[in-house]
Amino acid sequence: MTTEALYKELNYVNHSRENRLHYANLLINNPYLIPKLLDILFLVNDKTSPRAAWVIEFMCNKNLTLIIPYLDRFTERIHTIHLDSAVRPVAKICEYLITNYYSKEPNKIKQYLLPKHLEKITENCFDWLINDEKVAPKAYGMNCLYLLGKDYDWIHPELVTILQRDYHSQSAAFKARSRHIFKKLDIK
Repeated sequence: MTTEALYKELNYVNHSRENRLHYANLLINNPYLIPKLLDILFLVNDKTSPRAAWVIEFMCNKNLTLIIPYLDRFTERIHTIHLDSAVRPVAKICEYLITNYYSKEPNKIKQYLLPKHLEKITENCFDWLINDEKVAPKAYGMNCLYLLGKDYDWIHPELVTILQRDYHSQSAAFKARSRHIFKKLDIK
């Protein structure tokens, strides 16, 4: 399948779980399509970009190791994603990566997610928190930053400062996730 054919196929992707799962399985069974889908994802001003993001998120949920060959490309360019419906799945992919990286179970992500990738994910998580984003990317970013703060001692103080500063002006969902992070950090 060419990139152009894949682009046209993405017109059939919708919000239904079954539909996104169908296309995620298409990627899992045809990994040569992953770089083509990333090309479409990074057409950041195109309405098809979010559809690519939804499919990649579902693929990563089922088989995160498939993104390993593309970690450089993904982390170098995630800052360019700006359409709300694409930012959420990209933030979720970051959460999958960081959660696996800090998992107690052995996995390939620990081996291939390098400090340069962690740095880019960290930058993006802070950007999602301080910029005018929907609550989901902010929540995924909080979780990532909490975990990353286990290895980078400067992250937790910055995270707490942002959460405390924005707490009263944000949504109920933001407040709930903030309280969850505060509890984990033992902050009253």
